[in-house]
Amino acid sequence: MATFNSSTIVSIFAHPDDEVFMVGGTLARHVPNGRVVAVCATRGELGEIRDPALATRENLGDVREQELRRAYGILGVSDVRFLDYRDSGMAGTDGNQDPHAFMNADPHEAVGKIVKILREVGPAAVLTFEETGGYGHPDHLAVHRFVTDAFQAAGDPNAYPELGEPVDPGRLFYAGFPRSLMQRMFGRAREENVDVSVFNELDIDKLGLPDEALDVITDVGEFFELKTSAMRAHGTQYDESGPMAQAPEEVRREFGSHEYFQFGGGVALPDGRPQKSLFA
Repeated sequence: MATFNSSTIVSIFAHPDDEVFMVGGTLARHVPNGRVVAVCATRGELGEIRDPALATRENLGDVREQELRRAYGILGVSDVRFLDYRDSGMAGTDGNQDPHAFMNADPHEAVGKIVKILREVGPAAVLTFEETGGYGHPDHLAVHRFVTDAFQAAGDPNAYPELGEPVDPGRLFYAGFPRSLMQRMFGRAREENVDVSVFNELDIDKLGLPDEALDVITDVGEFFELKTSAMRAHGTQYDESGPMAQAPEEVRREFGSHEYFQFGGGVALPDGRPQKSLFA
């Protein structure tokens, strides 16, 4: 079995714009020191269109692909790949019924696509959503499942033998936000009279990772402005009048200046939590 490549991170998320605040600073920091491979499962065809001048429902997927490439370019990432599934839309919407939707993907096929990438690049770290997907989006849940299974299969000589030599894929990490931070953020936003009604259906007490589940917390404050610029590159999705953009500066900085990870498997972390680096 090939050993993992200590200079490569593979980031795998569901939609364009999932990546920026979840792992954007971590990726930007790593770019000068190694390789970053960014994988997106869909092109976000069923996402919002904040400004009708930017896209139509028919071309939104193509527009969002270009937005993603620009955002990753700001972060310094050039190797951007797609799994070519269709956006499933929010839970309970008509998009869930599309046979091409990511949430309906054949698990063997979807896992195989990811295994092929992991065996090709031999990463030291694989990053994806934590098990709730932040707020339960079906594609976020799907990418968590498929990446977890692919991480295990990548090193199994009996799994997908046609997709290359098994490889030790290093460490698997689930990205998410601490539950306490989510609660503070919403509390401060309401105190500042920021409209957060778009999140009214969410159970704030169940959002994010329990604080005790955090295994790695990285300080990416130096990349906060870069992350903000990358988020703005997602013009169809980023709303300058939205709750995040209108939140107080200190709240936005608290939210975007650290990135949080739960260890999902692979090469063991040293004793002591939380660690300050994925490569501890």
